[in-house]
Amino acid sequence: MTTKQYQTFAEFYPFYLSQHQNKTCRRLHFIGSVLILILIAYCVSFSLWQGLWFIPVIGYSFAWFGHFIFEKNRPATFTYPLYSLMGDWLMFKDILIAKIKF
Repeated sequence: MTTKQYQTFAEFYPFYLSQHQNKTCRRLHFIGSVLILILIAYCVSFSLWQGLWFIPVIGYSFAWFGHFIFEKNRPATFTYPLYSLMGDWLMFKDILIAKIKF
């Protein structure tokens, strides 16, 4: 199976959204993102810089659980790590503004 090579994030984002059709998967991504923001705020507020190492643990654990258990697909981050990170935060924003259903 060949993988499409996306040249721009604008080309990639529709594919990214197609990989997040299950509402529980999207919710887990959203919760993970909220927890990351809380962790960053906490670590910065109390100068606990070593706590920032938990960012990928929190982010990936919620997202991958959603993909493997609910969406039943392989996370796009394995093939497109930067675009997937950008997609996570754009989807987070789109959920916040109700462009995408929570």
